[in-house]
Amino acid sequence: MNVRRLIPTAALAGAVALGATALTACSGAAAGTGGGKDGKVGVTASFYPMAFLAEQIGKDHVKVDSLTKPGVEPHDLEITPRQTGQLGEADVVLYLKGLQPAVDKAVSLSGVKNVVDASTLTELEVHGSSGHDHGAEGHTEGGGEGEGHDHGHEHGEAGRDPHVWLDPAKYAEIAKGVGAALEKADPDHAADYKKNTDELVGKLTALDTEFKDGLKNTASRTFITTHSAFGYLAERYGLDQEAISGVDPESEPSPARMKELQGLAKQENVSTVFFETLASDKTARTLAADTGLKTDVLDPLEGITDKSQGADYFEVMRSNLKNLQKALGAK
Repeated sequence: MNVRRLIPTAALAGAVALGATALTACSGAAAGTGGGKDGKVGVTASFYPMAFLAEQIGKDHVKVDSLTKPGVEPHDLEITPRQTGQLGEADVVLYLKGLQPAVDKAVSLSGVKNVVDASTLTELEVHGSSGHDHGAEGHTEGGGEGEGHDHGHEHGEAGRDPHVWLDPAKYAEIAKGVGAALEKADPDHAADYKKNTDELVGKLTALDTEFKDGLKNTASRTFITTHSAFGYLAERYGLDQEAISGVDPESEPSPARMKELQGLAKQENVSTVFFETLASDKTARTLAADTGLKTDVLDPLEGITDKSQGADYFEVMRSNLKNLQKALGAK
């Protein structure tokens, strides 16, 4: 069992102000070259969760391009020199530092001034690599380091877990920061950005309530998944995440880890091994076959494809909730 540690970050208000200040150079909808000839604010997003925020908040006032195309596993993304050069043409670059090393490097090399780093808009946590990601409701038992599940691959900077969008409450904090930044970037439409941000935050708050109510009473609190993307979700709703791999969904678990998970599945009344849409399901299905468990999808929402269980963030998150309720025996 692990002990989670909070990594101090700047206060949310200060982070938002800093992000917004960084964007003042592109005030006016046609400030840069990234928006094309239609006068819209050109936003380059690193991957789907960032692009979704820009689209929901910016709507008709922005043109959003994503560096990570549908079907591409974000952790594996490689950036070409041409893409790095194109970053400098965007009015706004929205990314999450610590998730995609190639994007982090490209942003630093591109000379982009108008950058919003989503990791500064909420408090990131360290979710330990040795077992349970215990929920916030009293599940904070200590433990040793044990056998690491990240296989030498740390989350983000200083071990911080970047998968914050899977916690609707934290995603809402990021949405507020993005909204404030767009208001500064395009003051002529500030009222629209504010209205759209408020609407989005309201929807995320309602989703948070759905998860709290839907996972309040379950037969089991433990779920096994392909890679450790669900630490924030587990913590928010009092669940225990057990990942086959670490942050890299393609890494191979050790035989000892597979044996450990087999024992844990019996001990914790686990019924299902979850896999995801953008990574191989081989190890998940192998574990399920060895333990007589079912398999199902728990989508880390790093991209939307025609295989996704929903057309956007909210639909896929609700599919995740339904699948968790079924696997955990929600009452």
